[in-house]
Amino acid sequence: MAIRRCAVAWLEPREVANFQLDDLLSGGTGIVSRLAWFAHAPHLPEAIEIDAALVPLVGALGPLDWIERGDLEARFGAEAVEAMLANGVWVSNAADDPLAAADEALRTQGWYPATAVAHMASRWEGVDGPKGMAEQDLDSNEGILRNHGMPPSHALPSATTAADVALPAIARDDFDALLDTRTTCRNYDLDAVLPLATFSQLLARVFGARGIGRPAPGFEVFKRTSPSGGSLHPTECYLIVQRVDGIAPGLYRYRIDGHALEAVMPGVAPPQPGDAGTCARGDAAPRAWSADELRAFARIAVAGQDFFADAAVLCVLAPRFHRNFWKYRNHAKAYRVCVLDVGHLSQTLQLCATQAGLGPFVTGAINEVDLERAFGMAGYAQSPLVVCGFGKRAATLVKSEFDPNRRAWPRG
Repeated sequence: MAIRRCAVAWLEPREVANFQLDDLLSGGTGIVSRLAWFAHAPHLPEAIEIDAALVPLVGALGPLDWIERGDLEARFGAEAVEAMLANGVWVSNAADDPLAAADEALRTQGWYPATAVAHMASRWEGVDGPKGMAEQDLDSNEGILRNHGMPPSHALPSATTAADVALPAIARDDFDALLDTRTTCRNYDLDAVLPLATFSQLLARVFGARGIGRPAPGFEVFKRTSPSGGSLHPTECYLIVQRVDGIAPGLYRYRIDGHALEAVMPGVAPPQPGDAGTCARGDAAPRAWSADELRAFARIAVAGQDFFADAAVLCVLAPRFHRNFWKYRNHAKAYRVCVLDVGHLSQTLQLCATQAGLGPFVTGAINEVDLERAFGMAGYAQSPLVVCGFGKRAATLVKSEFDPNRRAWPRG
């Protein structure tokens, strides 16, 4: 057997605090801190703690050359070698090593190492955002001001003493009215079912193919209404459909190559109302989820933001990274282009939904790991970056929306 280091590894010294009763009884606070080392390796599901004595071994091997296990045991000891293989920072060339297989799959993606670590380390699982903010007294502007003081100014002060150059007043048209009407919706009509034609038109306008080019034999490039780096359009739209006429509630993937929906069999057991996260698939045969189970999953998807989970349709925007990194391999800006990609698509969705008379939303506060688990994604190969959605607004404003000019909610 031969061994090498995994493709990407980053060490983090982290202060870890825990409660110890003995410290409290001896007059302390009960909270005792220690310095621990964690290894971030994007082929692993999460950062792992490494014994301090093993930290030098992370840098003892390179990610390319294979070294015989016997030689490493002679240098570091059999116990240390086994520990490094077990934690996944070292991988073997054994055919049955699952961590080595994951590392090999990561290598094919073309990640820039720093962004791979940042992406995998910033994904959420089972987070309830509103609950966490309430516990920190940050769920209101008053709480935020009390804890953090005034925000930075909305505009930087002038850096020169010269007079500003005045711009001419604009002539407002229908597009200005549309832009002013776009307001993030937090009040959805739970009884309203979207017409199929409206749903289809939105998907076609935002995610559909408007044209196709073939720059080389076998290489097809689609055109969308939003720009994309290299015209590669790596972002897939996965859907949580709750209320659309003629579409059975469930999980789907939009097919840009045919303007169709592909049903997705959930990769987890059905979540129940009140669940904070998804769990692994059980032994029971996969089945369609009930409306309550689908709503529970929608809530998990948007990290407990109930007002967004009520939307008729939620769109999970998840780039396939290799689609972009294939061209921009190991490129420092490639991941940023994927982030821009979902930003363009989500804004186009906001405007198209507004034009259709619907209320849109977009949020980055999502539980990526739970979504990956349900839709069957490997986080280093494909991962949600935002969830957006749309539906009919409720007749009554219950949850506050930022609509200072009263365009979405006209004065009575």
